[in-house]
Amino acid sequence: MPQLDPSTFPTQIFWLVICFAVLYFLMWKVALPRIGEVLQERQERIDDDLEKAEKLRNDAARVLEAYERTMAEGREKAQAILREAGERLAREAAERQRALAERLKRDSGEAERRIDAARREALANVRSVAAEAAQAAAAKLTGADIAPADAERAVAASIEERR
Repeated sequence: MPQLDPSTFPTQIFWLVICFAVLYFLMWKVALPRIGEVLQERQERIDDDLEKAEKLRNDAARVLEAYERTMAEGREKAQAILREAGERLAREAAERQRALAERLKRDSGEAERRIDAARREALANVRSVAAEAAQAAAAKLTGADIAPADAERAVAASIEERR
């Protein structure tokens, strides 16, 4: 193999040094600055993204805080509305109950008066029917004709005795 021949070592070393120097110079002046720029741009973009993310996180936190505050206010308003509605309904129910009790009292008074009137009328009818029955019974039993007024007096006296 020719590269292992000791007589060619000096030329190989010469060309190695020249190639190394050219590559080193190219890397130093061309490749590394571009890589550095790319890394610098990347770092700046990452820093900008981190700043934007921090800003967005702070904005989101403020929005969340405003949302929670709005929700709390909404809940308080809803509870106040419910409380007012409950109180209003309770007042209306109490008023209706009072009106119903008053109407029932009035209706029961009227019903009692009608019942008393019907009872008096029934008693009057019972007295007149009893008087007619007593008059008819006396006429059949004794054959005597009794006056209606006498029959009514006899029935009234009999009712008074039983009381």
